[in-house]
Amino acid sequence: MKIVFLDAATMVGSSLEPISVLGELVTYDNSTKEEACKRVKDCDVLIVNKIVVDEELLNHAPSLKLICEAATGVNNIDLDAAAKRGVPVRNVAGYSTASVAQMTWMHILSLIGKSSYYDGFVKNGTYSASGYFTDTKVSYPELSGKTIGIVGMGTIGSRVARIAKEFGMNVCYYSTSGTNHCTEYPSLGIDELLSVSDVVSINAPYNERTAGLIGYENLKKMKKSAIIVNLGRGGIVVEEALARAIDEGLIAGAGLDVYVKEPLPADHPLMHTRHPERLSFTPHVGWSSDEARDRLIEGIAQNIAKGW
Repeated sequence: MKIVFLDAATMVGSSLEPISVLGELVTYDNSTKEEACKRVKDCDVLIVNKIVVDEELLNHAPSLKLICEAATGVNNIDLDAAAKRGVPVRNVAGYSTASVAQMTWMHILSLIGKSSYYDGFVKNGTYSASGYFTDTKVSYPELSGKTIGIVGMGTIGSRVARIAKEFGMNVCYYSTSGTNHCTEYPSLGIDELLSVSDVVSINAPYNERTAGLIGYENLKKMKKSAIIVNLGRGGIVVEEALARAIDEGLIAGAGLDVYVKEPLPADHPLMHTRHPERLSFTPHVGWSSDEARDRLIEGIAQNIAKGW
């Protein structure tokens, strides 16, 4: 059995042994469309993370028996085209819940706690030269008693909510599926959630219901003291609208780990705001803690071992 992993660079540092013991494993750091079409010609199992698997690619893989998504979301795979060929598609759900929730709170605490300002205040020597033991010119609020609105109360959103309760926060959520399956917290419409929340956390998938969900007019409904973080998918918040809201001071800050185009283009509006201190960026790493990647690899191996 030949197993081909077309974009394995994201797994550098993690052992692929659980997969390699199942057959002949061939890995490539990344693959262009042309390269991918050549590399799948004799593979039985295809593993992809972000590589697009469409009709053209499938036409070059006559021996293909299984597609394994090295992630949870499968929006990069033409499921209809795979089904037409009788090729099952398997993802790995839940492997990164703890990792993404942790990264969500890293952004929240960094923004709320003004960590960038305080870190710079010490490192640039201002603190040393101040002659005083503290600096209160820039203040920060407590989270206790504040409200967090979670967009997408799934497994990750629920973990974010439980952590929020430990900080003494009030929790509400917006159901992106339209089904209010969670009865532990109040469910609100998106605009009401934005208007009452001090922190908005997006932990939802990207689909027809969430695409462009939060635009400029929605952001205008937020408190000027509020922040928004997106650890779901790029495109749920309209990025150009978010950059404008940051520039205009409509919101206090935003934390992003995901973007419409990845990597984020150097000329993107978010890279050129007048207030970069209001932004906290990470390069789509919320899913990739050491432990999460190990769980992902094990999950892929289990999906292959099931056969087809």
